[in-house]
Parts: sequence; C-alpha cells; structure tokens
Amino acid sequence: SGLRRQAAVAISQELSRLACRSPGPSSWIHQVRRRSSLLSSRLEEKPFSEMEMSYIKQGEEALQKSLRILEDQDGWKTETVAGNGDKVLSKVLPDVGKVFRLEVVVDQPLDSVYGELVDNMEQMGDWNPNVKEVKILEKIGKDTVITHEKAAATPGNIVGPRDFVSVRCSKRRGSTCVLAGMSTTYGAMPEQEGFIRAENGPTCMVLRPLPGSPSQTRLTWLLSIDLKGWLPKTIINQVLSQTQVDFAKHLRQRLARPVPV
Repeated sequence: SGLRRQAAVAISQELSRLACRSPGPSSWIHQVRRRSSLLSSRLEEKPFSEMEMSYIKQGEEALQKSLRILEDQDGWKTETVAGNGDKVLSKVLPDVGKVFRLEVVVDQPLDSVYGELVDNMEQMGDWNPNVKEVKILEKIGKDTVITHEKAAATPGNIVGPRDFVSVRCSKRRGSTCVLAGMSTTYGAMPEQEGFIRAENGPTCMVLRPLPGSPSQTRLTWLLSIDLKGWLPKTIINQVLSQTQVDFAKHLRQRLARPVPV
C-alpha cells in the first residue's frame, strides 16, 4: 500500500507538470488526474479492523439467514389478524425456535418509512411504548451499526426489563430495502444491572413499494427473540405477536404526524 500511495502521488505531480506545459490540458488529462486523486484518497482511507470486519460479517449473516427464512413460504401459521388487515404469522424452525412474521401496508412512501427506522433509529423510544431506549454504540462503514436497546416493561410487569446488544445492517437494492440484525457481544456494553440480557436474531424488516401504489409501503418484519429467564411459552408467544401488532400501529401514528416547518 505504501508503494501504491507513492506511485499515485508521483503520477498526480507528473500530470500537473504536463498540464502546465500545454496551452490547456486535454480532457484525458483531466480524467486521469481525477481518477488519480480518487485513488490517492482511497489509499488514505482507514481499513476496517479485524473486529469491525467480524461485525460486518455478522450483519451480512443475519441478513442472509433472515431472507432464507422469509423465502420459505411453507409451514407458516396465522397468529393474529387485525381489523385493518395487519397479520402476524409464525413457524417453528429446528435451529432457531419460534419466529414471527408481521405483514402490513403503511400509507407512506418507502423513503419516509426507511428514514424513520434507520436514520431516526435512536428516536424509536419517543413513539414506540414497547421500547425504552435505542442507542447507537458504534457505526462501521455506511451499512453497519452496533446498538444497545432497552425494552420497556410489559403491563403488569409480566415480562421484566430486558436489553439487547445487536449488530444491524441496512441494504438498499433497487426499490427494496432490508434492515437486518442479530445479537452480538460488545466489550463496552456488558450486562446492565436491573436488566436481563436477551438475544434476538436473525431478524429483519423488508420494505417494498406497494405494486401500483408507490405512495404506500409493504413492510414485512421477521422477529426472532429469546427473552431468557423463566417464562411460559404461551406468555412469550402472546407478548411477541402483540408487540408486532402494536409496532405497526405506533409506526403509522409516528409517520402521520405533521412535519415541523
């Protein structure tokens, strides 16, 4: 890398001298100089550390696993169907356990939904009563973040305080957006007093414009959580499916709020 950097600098200097000798630099000199500058800047970029690469790979793994689960249409059972058409399905996977799948249509364009869930991630506790706090611990590149989430206690404190440390990645491919994540370990965020460290993942949200109606977004949320502790499965299943239904309701309310001038 050191030799490449020296070569890029030398090429840039030589092109500058050529440009000064001629009445006016030709278009190819401009083009090569521009590419040389880009090369120099890229060589100066800080490479990812081994630990950062492991987080990036974990995010990619969560994305691929989640999509494979969603692509398999067999075995899904209906858990809940709301009056507005929101639907929660579930299935049991041998290596994961029970997973839940929310299918809803939101009357907002994809960019608005994406912005709220990704760009404004840390504000989720302001509008979702099931979330106490979301904090970004570290950003890695443009697609990957490490987060710490605190879940709010359920009514009657049926499920006590839980928290999660997760690696998340976001990808946009054409008109489809995928937000995926899974639990990870992060040295700067050990287990917190008063919280049970739960585990999630693979999990993801898939956003797509509704065919024929670009002002609406189809949202699919795959949820897989191990809440830890001694909790009956019937209570866990009820809490998780209701959490997804509530999320859709609160997200709509958030997106429908007036935009500040």
